Amino acid sequence: MSDLIISVSGLRGVIGETLTPAVAMNYAAAFASTLPPGTIVVTRDSRESGLMLADAIHAALNAVGRNTFDAGITATPTTGILVRQLSAVGGIQITASHNPGEFNGMKLFSAEGRVIPKKVGENVLRQYNAGRLNWVNYESVGKRIECRNTITEHQKAIIETINLNAIADRKFRVLLDANHGTGALLGAWLFDELECEVTMVGEEPTGHFLHVPEPTQENLAQICDVVKCGNFDVAFCQDPDADRVAVIDEKGRYIGEELTVAISLDHILQVTDKNEKSASESSVLRHPFHREKGAVVINCATSRINEDIAKRYGVPIYRSAVGEANVVDLMLKTDAIFGGEGNGGPIDPAVGLVRDSFVGMVQVLDAMAMSNRTISEIADNLPHYVLVKRKANIELSKVPLLLDKVAESFKSLPCDRLDGLRIDHGDAWVLLRGSNTEPIIRIFAEAPDEKKSNELCDEIESLM
Repeated sequence: MSDLIISVSGLRGVIGETLTPAVAMNYAAAFASTLPPGTIVVTRDSRESGLMLADAIHAALNAVGRNTFDAGITATPTTGILVRQLSAVGGIQITASHNPGEFNGMKLFSAEGRVIPKKVGENVLRQYNAGRLNWVNYESVGKRIECRNTITEHQKAIIETINLNAIADRKFRVLLDANHGTGALLGAWLFDELECEVTMVGEEPTGHFLHVPEPTQENLAQICDVVKCGNFDVAFCQDPDADRVAVIDEKGRYIGEELTVAISLDHILQVTDKNEKSASESSVLRHPFHREKGAVVINCATSRINEDIAKRYGVPIYRSAVGEANVVDLMLKTDAIFGGEGNGGPIDPAVGLVRDSFVGMVQVLDAMAMSNRTISEIADNLPHYVLVKRKANIELSKVPLLLDKVAESFKSLPCDRLDGLRIDHGDAWVLLRGSNTEPIIRIFAEAPDEKKSNELCDEIESLM
């Protein structure tokens, strides 16, 4: 039996084993007990088990006296927008993100429309473990309110950050692989507004995934072949709850998740730089969306390409522990203008404080339109490193001792324990950390070439 995994911002488990209606109800009620009076938004991704869990969660929240907004199948970043739009005190997205179909989970949102921070999550967990549920009498039972037109505000916020006319003039040919997740719900409307010629793969949100949900190179081989045989300017491949996106270029080459944030960051900082110059130089083309120059935040497992980009434009960049909540915490602390995680999850505070695949897609198109370059040319113009990612099954309780053992072998090198163990090799780095969502340990190694990255991973695996 798989373990129920509870992270700072929610839980994840296997349906019928560790994640049951009773677990979902108790966890939802525990979350409600930490919130001020008010209504809670409930959404879900396209997994077949989602409706069952949604019914249980609505029932539990209503039974503790909470009204609930039922927004049905919705992308995770859209949930963040809805919480703010509806002035809710919190939200629950039912999703297992990139995990296989037998999994599902619950992601918790605060009234700010962000995934709850660590301290709030720890309080929810205490309430859940205490098991003290305050069911109300029949006069105080909450109501379940259907929420319609869930995507308009999200679409509007995204479009305001780009040069709509420049993109529309290009009539880009786009392939969108939603993999029968939630991505096409907003994606179809968005690309229509951008006047793109779009081809959908896995458009209907049935939860019957066409390929393994995580948008990695191995899992997207067939999509790459479709692009090679077609006539596309770019392809976007989302995970089931649409908070992550990988990019495939016009040649069918997998550019990947890692460069989604880097391409978006490079474009946003370039636009910000040009807009500053346009104030004094009339010949400089001004972008319609204005940002003040500011800090950037990435997590400690994200490519150093982003550090090089930030340095190029003279802005500070900070690294947080892995996890969306940790990135957002540091973004708020540093008043960052952009952030994200290298798993294809950009975070644009001008849209929302949630990883957002749609932000990544429109910023890529905006970069292509404003630079008049192909996506392959844009990607090839970025600093070059090779980031290798591996994983191994392990009981999470054994991770700390393993990290201590590895750290002892590298005590002559700079190491930090912000999140797991990160070892600095000068022109390269290695990170080992236990997953927040699966019983595995992840190994990341980044170097100027693939050979060195793999050698670093091999060295770690030999110690393990």
